[in-house]
Amino acid sequence: MELGERKRLLSSPLEGDGREENKLKRGISQDLTSSPKLDRYKIARQLAERAIKEKKIFSIYGHYPVVRAALRRRGWVEKKFHFLPKGIASVQDGSDGVAESKCAEGKENQREALGKMEDIHDAMARLVKNEMPYFLWTIKRDIIDCHSLHCDQMLNHYGKTASFTTKIGLCWNLRSLPWYVQSNPDTFFPRCYSLCTESEKQAFLDDFRLTMASSILKWVVSHQNCSRSKDRSGREEAGDSDLNHKTGPENANSKLTGLSGQLVGLACKVCQDYLGQLEHEDIDVSEDDAKDLTEDEWRDLTQQYYSLIRGDVYISNSRNHFSQCQALLNKISCVNPQTEIDGLQNIWIVKPAAKSRGQDIVCMNRVEEILELVAADHLSAKDNKWVVQKYIETPLLIYDTKFDIRQWFLVTDWNPLTIWFYKDSYLRFSTQRFSLDNLDSAIHLCNNSIQKHLKNDKGRSLLLPQHNMWTSSRFQEYLQQRGQGSMWGSVIYPSMKRVVADTMQVAQSCMEPRRNSFELYGADFVLGRDFRPWLIEINSSPTMYPSTPVTAQLCPQVQEDIISVVVGRRDDCCCDVGNFELLWRQPAVGLPPSHGPNLCVEGLSVRKARKHVSPISSFKFPSSVLDIQPPKERCPVASPGPTPEPPQTAAQPDVKLKDAKVLSCSLPKPLKRPTVRGCKVKSIPAESGGRVELPACDFQHVDNKAAKSGLTKAGCDRHSDTSGLKEHSLLSMLPSFGTMEGTLCRPAQPSGLPGDLSTLPCLVCCSPLAPAGSCKRCRSFCTAVLHGASFVPLSRPGGPGAP
Repeated sequence: MELGERKRLLSSPLEGDGREENKLKRGISQDLTSSPKLDRYKIARQLAERAIKEKKIFSIYGHYPVVRAALRRRGWVEKKFHFLPKGIASVQDGSDGVAESKCAEGKENQREALGKMEDIHDAMARLVKNEMPYFLWTIKRDIIDCHSLHCDQMLNHYGKTASFTTKIGLCWNLRSLPWYVQSNPDTFFPRCYSLCTESEKQAFLDDFRLTMASSILKWVVSHQNCSRSKDRSGREEAGDSDLNHKTGPENANSKLTGLSGQLVGLACKVCQDYLGQLEHEDIDVSEDDAKDLTEDEWRDLTQQYYSLIRGDVYISNSRNHFSQCQALLNKISCVNPQTEIDGLQNIWIVKPAAKSRGQDIVCMNRVEEILELVAADHLSAKDNKWVVQKYIETPLLIYDTKFDIRQWFLVTDWNPLTIWFYKDSYLRFSTQRFSLDNLDSAIHLCNNSIQKHLKNDKGRSLLLPQHNMWTSSRFQEYLQQRGQGSMWGSVIYPSMKRVVADTMQVAQSCMEPRRNSFELYGADFVLGRDFRPWLIEINSSPTMYPSTPVTAQLCPQVQEDIISVVVGRRDDCCCDVGNFELLWRQPAVGLPPSHGPNLCVEGLSVRKARKHVSPISSFKFPSSVLDIQPPKERCPVASPGPTPEPPQTAAQPDVKLKDAKVLSCSLPKPLKRPTVRGCKVKSIPAESGGRVELPACDFQHVDNKAAKSGLTKAGCDRHSDTSGLKEHSLLSMLPSFGTMEGTLCRPAQPSGLPGDLSTLPCLVCCSPLAPAGSCKRCRSFCTAVLHGASFVPLSRPGGPGAP
């Protein structure tokens, strides 16, 4: 979209809203004959009431005139704050820290003071001062706690973005990228280490030594290629007239100290060991057999490398190692995509883990100085967190000057992840010419917060702008002039989109999603010689301050488009979103199926346990019962059987009593017995006092009152035929008893008992016992006793079966 057309589109809604508001004012003024101030107040009241009804009230912390004007054109009313939150006056706008200019603020006040509409906005602000704002735009996320906001309130920040907006967070999270997407972070993010732990320090030291070894091989290859090119050009110019003139490296470096080929041999060994580890050839090699370099050998190799890079020494007979070094470098390039950006100097950039705006960032190429810097004791625990990242030694240069690209993207939701990529971006140039011989930050850092304090180098190309910025459109024109115009659309722009999408997918698991929130981020890229973008860092709250003509054009434009995306799309999903394009929208994912344990209950329901019945060892029989004499005749067998079996005590559940004053008994549950059995009762002389012994059973009063007298227990041995019951005439007087099979049979009446049993009392209630059945008053008790007891036939003393 052309710039003129875009300005026309932006101005058309403004004019339309103005005409509508003027029409409303004219209508009110025709009906009312009051002063113009009263007319403006009534208009402000109507607009404020409509904004309250439609929930269109916003608040802004900071200097954002574009956002304020864009919201007002859409019918939003500002709720002004007469005080700023703590720290708002000193905080910088964005991670780049652009100061708020008083001059710009004065110009804004002058523009807003023009016309009578300013009075209307002030009046509307007073009318909504007690209302809740539904749109909040702040400089930084710490000003407002997002957890205390209502679900309908919109905020231009997310919480917990340190996983990708800090250098240490980006360093750690991108290592887990292969678990989320099929991509290798080494293809777009220079390898990085957090020097907070000893393991990370050792990993950085190993990487530095490996890069040093590969740099030695690169020196051999590049030096030999340079010598061949010089020889070829010299022969073409001289026509091979002077064959005795030597231009080889040995002759050119005749005044320098020559190093033996042992340095190249050690470097080749280190690279071969690295390739072997990638092929897992070191698994079967023990630590004793592994011939690694000692610390002294590493120290000597490092010092020789420093001298070689500075140009103090050279490698004699380097052409003899050319083929081996070239072959190893080709193999390393196939497995390490960052071989091209390593260069020869082995430069690393050391950054504070959580600082921004280029503060305390230095470039270093000596490992001992780097480790000494991060191990300084005078630094606090908070500041003693450093990140070291491989510096891109082969960047793409424009007129021998380094630059980086600031690319905006907008995240409107984290679940599902929704990313909007901005089509326009801008380039930031350094004020100095690029050189690896000088590691000054003014040469290698392109942050505007650093470069704005420096003057442009006199030796820098005049084709570069004085304000050190280009738009992406101007950069595309530059590529087109050099015959590389397709690189932007085929390599640079698609690669930046892919890097942003992959990085956000990794950070999604660490984010705290919130509905009705959004945030704009600024990603910094550096292009390599092959036009591939390398991600350096991602900034939260990028600056929107118009510091240069480039930012004065792009920053208002991106703010206007943000309002179109987050506000305009709520009313119309097909509205114009400017230069934003939807980069990534995660498909809606349903709830995953539960793979937890099966919690279904199978089986019978749990029944309430019966009340525990405590046993009573004895109780007192009535005197009439105790006076009964034992029978003199043998009782016939109740059930015919071939052989008497040992008596067994059966279990039976408790039976409720019909009368609460009688006793209850708890007997063991009856055991299963064979169907054919016999029962016999041995004749045992009665003890003195007329007491008898019955099968062991537990008795308890229902009213929980203990009995006053006891009954002697009779021991019952279920494994012996000789164990039985004490002989008593009471057993013959009971009308019937239940067998183990549940049948009720009538015992035969002994001949020694009287014929009329109606005068005999009951065992429990002392009532007359009917001869044809059990006691009518306590029938259930007698039935329980008879059903659960085991009997043997009664015999006369001295008769058959007597002992």
